[in-house]
Amino acid sequence: MAEQTQPPAPPEDAAALKARRKRWLAIVAGGFAVIGIAYGAYWALALRYFQSTDDAYVSGNIVQITPQISGTVVAIGADDTQFVKAGQMLVQLDQADAKIALDQAEAQLGKTVREVRNLFATSASLQATLDMRQSDLTKANEDLARRERLANSGAISREEQQHARDAVDSAKSALLAAQQQLVANRARVDRTTIEDHPDVRNAAAHWRDAYLAHARTALPAPVAGFVAKRAVQLGQRVSPGAALMAIVPLDQVWVDANFKEPQLESMRLGQPVMLTADIYGSRVKYHGKVIGFGAGTGSAFAVLPAQNATGNWIKIVQRVPVRIALDPQELAAHPLQIGLSMQVEVDTHDRSGDRLPQLAQSAPAYATEVFRLQEEIAEQRVKAIIAANQGEASRLAQGRGRDDATSERFAQSDRAKSTTAATGRAGTVN
Repeated sequence: MAEQTQPPAPPEDAAALKARRKRWLAIVAGGFAVIGIAYGAYWALALRYFQSTDDAYVSGNIVQITPQISGTVVAIGADDTQFVKAGQMLVQLDQADAKIALDQAEAQLGKTVREVRNLFATSASLQATLDMRQSDLTKANEDLARRERLANSGAISREEQQHARDAVDSAKSALLAAQQQLVANRARVDRTTIEDHPDVRNAAAHWRDAYLAHARTALPAPVAGFVAKRAVQLGQRVSPGAALMAIVPLDQVWVDANFKEPQLESMRLGQPVMLTADIYGSRVKYHGKVIGFGAGTGSAFAVLPAQNATGNWIKIVQRVPVRIALDPQELAAHPLQIGLSMQVEVDTHDRSGDRLPQLAQSAPAYATEVFRLQEEIAEQRVKAIIAANQGEASRLAQGRGRDDATSERFAQSDRAKSTTAATGRAGTVN
C-alpha cells in the first residue's frame, strides 16, 4: 500500500498563522503593560502613602505592687485575672508593731504639746513677775528720793539713807533677774504658737511617720485594672521593694509598631492609623493615630547591643518603634491584652505634623490620688491631737500679738531703769 502524505500548507496560510501569533502576543503584552501602568498609577496616587507592618504588638502599663515597709502577709485581697478598683486593698500586712509605734508617737506628741503649753503659761507668769519687780523698783526709787530730802535736812540718819539706796539696788537686781528669765523663756516661744512651735512640729513629724508606717501595712491598688503575676503568699515575710503582684489597666494600652528605616521618612505625628488584631481577625478594625517615635532602634536598647566594629559586618535594616494610640471606645468594645500581635497601616497623606514633639509635657502622664488620702487623714489627726492637749486657756493666751506687747514692756522697763539710775546719781551728788 502506497504511503499517503499530507500536502504542504500553502504559503499564505503560514503567514496568516504567524500574524495571529504576533497579534496575540501583542495583546498579552499590552495587557501586562496596562496592568503595570495601572498598578504604577495606583502606587503613585495612593499606595505609596500607606506604610504597613505586622511587626507590631500591644503594650501597656504594668503597675508593680511593692510594699514600702517590712511585714508579714496576713491577707490577700485579689488573685490573678480578677478586676480591682483603684484604692481596693490588695495585700494586708500585720499591724501589731506599727500600732504600738503609732500609740507611742501619739503619746509623745500630746506630752510635747503640754510642755510647750506650759512654756506659754510660764511666759505669762514671768511677765507678771517682771511687772511686780518694776513696781518694786519704782517704789524703792520714790522712797530713796524722800529719804534723800530728809537726810539733807537732817531729819534722818545717814544709815537710813544708805538702807534706802540698798533697797533700790536690790530692786534693780531683782528686776534684771526677772528680765533675764523672761528673755530666756521668750527665746523658746518667741513669734510662734503651740501648733508652730519647733518641738511640737518635730513630735508631729514623728507621729506622721508612725501613722504612714501603720497605713502602709495595707497595700491598695494605685489604679483600676486586672491582677497579674501574683507572687505573694499568706504568711510570707516581705521587705520594701519586693514584687508582690502587678495591676494591668487594659484601658490604657497602646500599640508599638516596629517600622523599617525607609518607612519612617514620610511618617509624622498625628497621622491616622488602621489596625487589626490577630485575636479578632480582619472583621474588627481599630482606628488610631501616631503619637510618638522611639528615641532609638530596638537593637540600641538591647541588653547586648550589636557590635558592628568587626571584620565580618553585615548591614541589617534597623527598625524603630512607633507608638500608636487607640480609640478608647473601640478598645472598650474589643479589649486587647498586652503582647497581642497587630497589623498596622499608617496613612501618610498628611505630612504637616512634626517628626518629634517640640514642647515638653507639663501635666503628669499618669497620676493616682490613692496615697494622697493618707496624708490628708494624717494632717487632720495631728490637728485633733494638738487641740485635745492644747486647752482653751492656752489657745486664748497665745498669739503673735503677745510678742509685740511683751517687747513694749521690755522697752518701758529699760526706760524706767535708765531714769532710776539718773535719779540715783542726782541724789548722791546732793
